[in-house]
Amino acid sequence: MAQQSKDILLEAGTNELEIVEFYLEEEPKKNDDAEVNEEDQKQAEGLKPSRKGYYGVNVAKVLEIIRMPDVTEMPEVSHESVLGAFNLRSRIIPLLDLCKWLRKKRVENEPPKVIVTEFNQVTSAFMVSGVTRIHRISWEDVEAPNKYVSALSSDSITGVVKFDDRIVFILDLERIVSELNPDMQLQFDHNTAFDTTTGYKALISDDSPLIREMIRDMLGQAGFRVEKTNNGRECWDRLLELKDRATADNRPITDFVQVVVSDIEMPMMDGHHLCKRIKEDPVLRELPVILFSSLITEKLRHRGKSVGADDQISKPEITYLAQRAAALIEGRERD
Repeated sequence: MAQQSKDILLEAGTNELEIVEFYLEEEPKKNDDAEVNEEDQKQAEGLKPSRKGYYGVNVAKVLEIIRMPDVTEMPEVSHESVLGAFNLRSRIIPLLDLCKWLRKKRVENEPPKVIVTEFNQVTSAFMVSGVTRIHRISWEDVEAPNKYVSALSSDSITGVVKFDDRIVFILDLERIVSELNPDMQLQFDHNTAFDTTTGYKALISDDSPLIREMIRDMLGQAGFRVEKTNNGRECWDRLLELKDRATADNRPITDFVQVVVSDIEMPMMDGHHLCKRIKEDPVLRELPVILFSSLITEKLRHRGKSVGADDQISKPEITYLAQRAAALIEGRERD
């Protein structure tokens, strides 16, 4: 029986999120006596020795959690982790074995679960060993992975949450899906005409190094001068610095920045909370704010509106992002 993902109860702008915690049962490393004893116990119970790795995904991306469906193999799949596709209420959805994608060997001690997701306007499904619970936490409790952890995980982790008895890694499912489907990657339309002499100043905030560089390069091709920040907290601190400079020099804030482009999901401070703070500030509120995120869907668009976002654009519409940023700046200049 399918478990429907409930509507998000969180008010936008509170800097909170809800994550679905799930686990993958993997083959254990045989280098510890305690692990060996646990293996013996499992074998006595008729189970295969295993260890659990705990992961998380934003509830806002989850449509539902279901039992393993009947899967039809697909010809010439791009990666061995693609198991095939299944029919869910007249929608054909590709299914990916998350263990295989992470280059781990899954242990089957129980029937697997399937997490059906929707982001970047695409529906996908991921097979996992099991689902534990939903956690409501603050983005301040989500740590960005350090460079060493990111390198060891092939940049597949976007956040780390520490609980008393375990660590939960928040996976970058967008990266996984975009690598399987290159058409979903950010692509700039070079045939679109821009006035590249304007030198509009944009401040961007995104926790993905790859996305930050792509936004900077692509907005740069449209004539923007771009400054990057790694998350909402860094972006807010930078805006306060620019505000202080503008006040000290008796100049408008738009002499220093003219548009803010922000992701939504970020450690320390998310894009909704950042936007709310900007729009509540008497000086910064005149800056246009564009939320550029995989979470921009018709079901969730009202959350961005409630915090005053001037526009919301779903990745990977990078060309439209540049067009809207220029149009919003020009509209403010005419007012």
